[in-house]
Amino acid sequence: MKLYTRTGDDGSSGLFGGDRVSKSHLRLVAFGTLDELNSIMGLLRLHATAVCADEATLQRIQHDLFVLGAILATPASKQDLLGAHMNRPTWDLEAMESDIDRLAAMAPPMTAFVLPGGAAASAHAHLARTVCRRAEREVVALTREESVDPAVLTYLNRLSDWFFALARAENAVAGVADILWVAKR
Repeated sequence: MKLYTRTGDDGSSGLFGGDRVSKSHLRLVAFGTLDELNSIMGLLRLHATAVCADEATLQRIQHDLFVLGAILATPASKQDLLGAHMNRPTWDLEAMESDIDRLAAMAPPMTAFVLPGGAAASAHAHLARTVCRRAEREVVALTREESVDPAVLTYLNRLSDWFFALARAENAVAGVADILWVAKR
């Protein structure tokens, strides 16, 4: 099988189920951002410490992002084409919230807004957080036009919180202070 099909040379792309839409379609933009986030996860896996985010957790998130991308790449009318293994992320929200609490407890209390940076793992987690929030905004825009499983938005919203907690925990574990934003007076 070749990597290229030439079918997108006209600026269109195929959705799961056969429909073709413009490459600027909100559905493609949203799942393209999830693909970007998944690539950033690959970088994060190189830098994250096991005490903050073990390999299994990071890999599970990558799989969840792939599932969310598949959901977004499938029109609402054809969601039944997705198998049972593709219709929900594997990490339930309570488990994610519990891990957010665990990570938050590893960092000092927040006294100001936190700017991205510090240790390499923290910087990559902040990058993942901002791309995750962009994906969330794009999915919100898509929901104004088409039906999207609300679980997609909920997962992305919680995941961006997880990335923030991870960024702060990674700085704490590395012994690097968060970079705080302080208003100039």
